[in-house]
Amino acid sequence: MSTITRRVFMLTAAAAPVVSPLVARAQASTIKLIVPVPPGGSLDPIARLAQPGLQARLGQTVIIENKPGASGSLGAGLVAKAPPDGTTWLFVYETQAINPFLMHLTYDSKKDFEPVQLIGTAPAILAKSASRPWKSFQELLAAAKRKPNSVSYASTGIGSIGHLAMTALLARAGVQMIHVPYKGGGPALKDAVAGQVDSIIGSVALTSPQIHAGKLTGLLNFGSARLKTMPDIPTAMESGFPGLDAYAWWGVFAPKGTPSALIDRFARALADTLREEKNAKQMSEVWQINSKLNGPAELKTFFDSQMALWGSVVRENHIAG
Repeated sequence: MSTITRRVFMLTAAAAPVVSPLVARAQASTIKLIVPVPPGGSLDPIARLAQPGLQARLGQTVIIENKPGASGSLGAGLVAKAPPDGTTWLFVYETQAINPFLMHLTYDSKKDFEPVQLIGTAPAILAKSASRPWKSFQELLAAAKRKPNSVSYASTGIGSIGHLAMTALLARAGVQMIHVPYKGGGPALKDAVAGQVDSIIGSVALTSPQIHAGKLTGLLNFGSARLKTMPDIPTAMESGFPGLDAYAWWGVFAPKGTPSALIDRFARALADTLREEKNAKQMSEVWQINSKLNGPAELKTFFDSQMALWGSVVRENHIAG
């Protein structure tokens, strides 16, 4: 090798990024995104939106595995037992912070996972089937008062943010409604649109497409302010129920012990993917999600606050899973 060629080789090698053996092993494996709900809803579409970009940025095959059951705890349990090698990631929604207060889990929601990324938040919306006659939330409440347990509402599961928000609201209103829990947003939305249930509470990401299509009618917004895209839907505070803000959220966790290098690598790839113009537009304009994507520390702080908030609602209302 000539002196010039040797010098060029050494300079090129020095400039090349150093990849740890751990990252190198992870890069050689297929990545699984565990989604603990059925296809449809809001969580599953977010994972599928992220999949192509993750695959391109990580240089690996990325597959989605839907593992529904027990309000998301079935899929979470599988990830808790998975090797912490960067090949298995858990996409979650709000029940991850609530399930510990409702059921006996095979894992510890705080101790058995590493926070990766808070994807975003969106207010819960109560909407009625277009086939029902009520024109406002007040009319729905009046119907429920006249005949207790005659009006039903669907939720994405026992212990979902929607279920807890409605439990707190109905307790304050002195009204009884029938709660119909589903195993995910997709099945709940399908039955609400078909008129199999009177109403549904779910994130604006879940309900807004059908509201805009005229198949559902929005009645109540559990956010702190009216939505620009649906300004006619009043907030809970405006309707006489202050302090009932309720937000759906989506995030990603890894098995406990997953090295920070792998977590940071995945978190950056996910953030870069969802910040792409077309993806960001889908998230904000179509699904009405307020994106976060600021890394593990943000998710940890938010997750702890959600456990404290909704844990108290479960205890005060004696809700059982």
